[in-house]
Amino acid sequence: MDGQTKGHVMKKRILDMLVIIVGSMLFALAVNLFVIPNEFGEGGVTGVTIILYYLFEWSPGLISLILNSLLLIVGYKFLDKTTTIYTVIAVFLHSLFLHLTKSWHIESDELIINAIFGGVFAGVGIGMIIRIGGTTAGSTIIARMLNKYLDWNVSYALLIVDLIVVFASYFIIGAQSVMLTIVMLYVATKVMDFIIEGINPKKAITIVSKEQDRIAEQVNVIIGRGVTVIYGRGYYTNSPKELLYIVISKQEVSMLKKIVRSIDKEAFITIHDVRDVFGEGFVDISK
Repeated sequence: MDGQTKGHVMKKRILDMLVIIVGSMLFALAVNLFVIPNEFGEGGVTGVTIILYYLFEWSPGLISLILNSLLLIVGYKFLDKTTTIYTVIAVFLHSLFLHLTKSWHIESDELIINAIFGGVFAGVGIGMIIRIGGTTAGSTIIARMLNKYLDWNVSYALLIVDLIVVFASYFIIGAQSVMLTIVMLYVATKVMDFIIEGINPKKAITIVSKEQDRIAEQVNVIIGRGVTVIYGRGYYTNSPKELLYIVISKQEVSMLKKIVRSIDKEAFITIHDVRDVFGEGFVDISK
């Protein structure tokens, strides 16, 4: 590794640490400024720490550190090395900021506004940490364990774990607070997706059609995107096939569907989320 590469890696590590610090701080503020003062709940481990705070006034920062540390010990093998390191740092900082900001407050009695801003703060904070390759431990590790041993989809496992904790808090915070908590989690999820995917998320499209040439030409002319042809064959028929691979923005998906539908109504299309795209027509890979 030459000096320039080492310098680039070091710069990235420093920027990642700054992102983790800010993200952990925002997530802690979501809890201390909006969740606890309004007696909302939360999902995952954070939700459990809040329930324990409501019942016994145990420190959310300390309980969060203990529970997440236990989960990391059990589930670290489900994370790669860099993710594990970033997660350990994020867990420690989140717990520290929960303690340091516990006396902070804002003057607002509008529950729905507080729920929305709680979701925004949590979504931005967690999204920043995930975007640079870390996690906040908690239900993320539980979801990956359920995926490995029970073959559950990770996203569904995360949702189920969070909802179990939220509905369990019903007996402590009541129906209204549970409903507002669900609003807050919905906002947090949408904001998190925005932070992770960026302002203009991309989609990768694979198309199998007998009219691949016409479709490729129309995509190039109408949408102005390049098309890659991948050569394959059908498993049962053993006949050769040409697959079209296209990366476009989320806003262009509707137009692409119209193009394909107008040319070949029997075409097979798969659409995948793409987080980052580098190269001609997108982001310069050197940036």
